[in-house]
Amino acid sequence: MSDTSRNTFINWLRQRHDLVLDEECQAKAALAEGDQAAYGQHMRRKAELLTTMAEDAREALAALPESQATPIARKLKSFSQSAAYGLKLNSLFYMSALLYRDDHKEGEPDNLLVYLQELEGKK
Repeated sequence: MSDTSRNTFINWLRQRHDLVLDEECQAKAALAEGDQAAYGQHMRRKAELLTTMAEDAREALAALPESQATPIARKLKSFSQSAAYGLKLNSLFYMSALLYRDDHKEGEPDNLLVYLQELEGKK
């Protein structure tokens, strides 16, 4: 990846990750307050952001060589498909678990952050 194209894409993905985590934090706060309706709204928004991620990334990926963009697009599609499945099931539990391994522990990075770190060469 050229540095500029790479940075543009990574910045885009980091912003999407931040939006997803913001929805998750708001959902957790709503749940702590006993507001199930708000919890559900934020979890659905989290899943929607992930569902559209692969499609929304097309412009940022377009500047990358196909040999680099294709595997990234494939990975993003995997995240998106998982989230779409959660929405289809209408399962708040499934939506809450998006981005996390079964054995995830509080404080560990989520799967999208791990992927971002790989792209940044930090892992």
